[in-house]
Amino acid sequence: MGAETNVITTEEMAKVRELDYAQLFTENIKGLIKMLGVTRKIPVVAGTALKKLTVTGTLHNGTVAEGDIIPLSQYETEWTTVAEATLNKWRKATTAEAIIKGGFDQAVNDTDKKMVLDIQKGIRAKFIGSLAEGDGTATGVGLQAALADAWGKLQTVFEDDDIAPVYFVNPQDIADYLGKAQITTQTAFGFTYIENFLGLGTVITSSLITKGTFYATAAQNLVLYYIDVKGANGIGEAFDFTTDSELALIGIHEEANYTRMQSETVAIAGVTIFAEIDAGVIVGTITAASAEGGEGGEG
Repeated sequence: MGAETNVITTEEMAKVRELDYAQLFTENIKGLIKMLGVTRKIPVVAGTALKKLTVTGTLHNGTVAEGDIIPLSQYETEWTTVAEATLNKWRKATTAEAIIKGGFDQAVNDTDKKMVLDIQKGIRAKFIGSLAEGDGTATGVGLQAALADAWGKLQTVFEDDDIAPVYFVNPQDIADYLGKAQITTQTAFGFTYIENFLGLGTVITSSLITKGTFYATAAQNLVLYYIDVKGANGIGEAFDFTTDSELALIGIHEEANYTRMQSETVAIAGVTIFAEIDAGVIVGTITAASAEGGEGGEG
């Protein structure tokens, strides 16, 4: 006799778990997008060249005799390829013995969730690392002065735009403020952030940033490229991955491998975030106050 109609099967439960992890990843990405202020989310296929805009040129020194023609300053813009959209793949296997010893939730579910969080961590690290390529510089005695200098530099670079500045700092560099002021922190995608910090913009903290340094850019300069893991070039026809219903940023598939008696989880994703214009990224330094002076206005 076959199974009853509408009975909940192990296969259906696996689909529910896959959807839970896909939704977890997507909800966290949506939090990251909101935190960063990213407005451009561009779907691409694997192999697509991801490009940055490079501006080069020479500014005339500005010395012009009375009545003379003002010489032209010449600039050129050029798109340069910085990366290729890549579909990343991960696999995790849990043996029958591990499941018997620790139980299914501990051996499979908990480790699946940790794998998804580690995938997020890799995306964070790649994004933060890309900011180090910024062309601008800023410095100041203490955090407030340093961020203010970066704010001014961003206003110059994006002088024709109404921008939303975003700063990335080490948690230790902002710890004093958290202890002295009524500041509300929020979290998204593994980052802690503070909106409208000192009236300068959104500050995001990450231990991936070296203490005493920081990055700053405009939200409008950030772009998110992603591979639609459900529909890109028919991948959904060849493989059975569960994705979120909105963007299909990540695919999750669970299945039993009876040959090895293990439960296997495969995940795929192709998410890249970077600043489009290097000239619009400030690499800043925070210097310490001298013994005689203070930090001038912090507190």
